Amino acid sequence: MYTSILLLLAPLVVSSFSITSNPTRASTSCLSALQKRNEIDVSDLGLTMEDLQKPLPKELFSDALTLSGYQSTSRLPEVDDEGCYWVENADDLDVTLQIPGLRGQPAACLSVLFSTTTISITAFGRVVYSVIQMGFSDPDDCSFITEDGEGMVPIIQLNIQKRDKGERWGGYILQVGEDSIL
Repeated sequence: MYTSILLLLAPLVVSSFSITSNPTRASTSCLSALQKRNEIDVSDLGLTMEDLQKPLPKELFSDALTLSGYQSTSRLPEVDDEGCYWVENADDLDVTLQIPGLRGQPAACLSVLFSTTTISITAFGRVVYSVIQMGFSDPDDCSFITEDGEGMVPIIQLNIQKRDKGERWGGYILQVGEDSIL
């Protein structure tokens, strides 16, 4: 093993190589000399810098990769209530909203209106909260369920079907809507 490393590194360290009775110390000194110069020889892999800058193929992330995270439901940048939990697959997102501003609203009075770029939440037929989505959805295939949550904050579960299957959003809320009264 040390022989193959030395053969690769020999031209770079010939001037600093000394004969020693400990071949491990000689090899590590060669490696440390390369690390100081931030150079690693990968010519045997047949890669170029252009290869490393290419985007990864979408097929690699098809159905196997699931992303998830939390986002704030507040319009105020300094408030991070983590009221939006999303799980993203290749074709859809499952979103759970617990908006503190809806405290006291019965789950049965809430409804969700879907469009290709936004959702609007209504309470007793009046829009009280809306968000702009990170991507385009297919509103005819989206669905929601509401239920009463702890602390009188209703839970709104959304299933958002993506219009462009396989495209990754990396989150759900792009921006909280201007018409949100909460």
